Amino acid sequence: MANHVFVERPRYTCASGGAVATVTALPGGIPILHAAQGCAGNFAWTQNGAAGLQVGGYCGSLTVPSSNIQEREVVFGGVERLHEQIGHTLKIMDGELFVVLTSCVTEVIGDDVAPVIAEYREQGIPITFAETAGFKGNAYVGYDLVLQSLFRDVLQRGIPTVKRNVNLWGIPPYQDVFWRGNLSELRRLLEKLGLTVNSFFTAEDTVESIRHAASAELNIVVSETYGLEAAKAFQEIHGVPFLSLPLPIGPSATEPFLTKVGEALALESAVVESVIASERRSFYHTLGPLTDCYNDFDLQRYAIVVGDGNYAPALTRFLADDLGWLPELVVITDPHDDDKQTLLQARVAASPTGLTPQLVFESDGSQIIEHFRRRWPSDPQQKYKNAFNPAFVVGSSLERELAATLGAGHLSVSYPVANRAILDRGYTGYRGGLRLIEDLIGQIIAGR
Repeated sequence: MANHVFVERPRYTCASGGAVATVTALPGGIPILHAAQGCAGNFAWTQNGAAGLQVGGYCGSLTVPSSNIQEREVVFGGVERLHEQIGHTLKIMDGELFVVLTSCVTEVIGDDVAPVIAEYREQGIPITFAETAGFKGNAYVGYDLVLQSLFRDVLQRGIPTVKRNVNLWGIPPYQDVFWRGNLSELRRLLEKLGLTVNSFFTAEDTVESIRHAASAELNIVVSETYGLEAAKAFQEIHGVPFLSLPLPIGPSATEPFLTKVGEALALESAVVESVIASERRSFYHTLGPLTDCYNDFDLQRYAIVVGDGNYAPALTRFLADDLGWLPELVVITDPHDDDKQTLLQARVAASPTGLTPQLVFESDGSQIIEHFRRRWPSDPQQKYKNAFNPAFVVGSSLERELAATLGAGHLSVSYPVANRAILDRGYTGYRGGLRLIEDLIGQIIAGR
């Protein structure tokens, strides 16, 4: 019998949705969706309600060009309609890079878009495509497929390696609602090491820098789960090795991140240690004034963490290693194969504090409370019991009900985030760790 994944209130879009979000986040990027009516609109409103009110970008949301194929194209093919849509888009939209994205319907009917794209490329049009049918996977898969397309068609080949040039990815735009701030903080830290960083999606990036990305000495993938197939494709096509590291939140995770990058690039250890020392000093100098209130108000909490394969382990380690909280249950809500599950399990269990929270992989959000009750059973007949209190739930907006049931505090961090407006806030690195502490403690004392 085949294994089935039950999804209740999903925490990601399909591959097409992730692809549209990724292209939208590129500097001057314009997605052209070769899909049936409704796909682009559904992605826009999903993003509006789930990504911290971030809707679109340079050409996103309801402005995404779409072929809007109908019954006629399903019967006779949609290539002619795609030709028409690309032509209109080039006339109306001022873009630096156009990316055609296929969908479930257009791939099922067998539309071959490669020859269409080739015609425009021969005319010097900066255009490529990615086959991103929704049935191929979730938004993380769409993110990876777009990156593979860029590395295949947009990057210049055969250019010489430039020492201390690096590329940075692994944080899917919009699916990680803090993507802007997260990439910017990691870029800042890597630049302090003396590196030139191409991060593809920040305000400092350009299409020209993307075209020259193959000059990098190293690709740094800030994930052990997302963007890895793209990294393998990059290495195969351009010969650039990659380093996969977990998302670093706070000093305990950021210091090994910087150390391993330094080792991979053979940087002088004194330079890396100097950056770490400077950042640590700033982090604890800023945090210091909070410590008396932290102790006097007893701000330590039991915690439940709910998120994807990037966020759940990273948040758990930060809460335990840097904030001194007690994570009891960790829920990863997106699917992973057995090898990735083993890797993520080891990541959660590796805390030097010795805490051993239970990790479960669960796509059905309604079951999280049942996992908790098995982890922390309560007998109403007991006169004395070890109550799960005070407690806090760090997850998505969907966990507000769980937090209310447990009488716990709550902060929306992982997708979907519908109850916060997010611009350039981020939680990676040292400064991100401070922002996260600020937000967590702010939620606890909000009613004082």
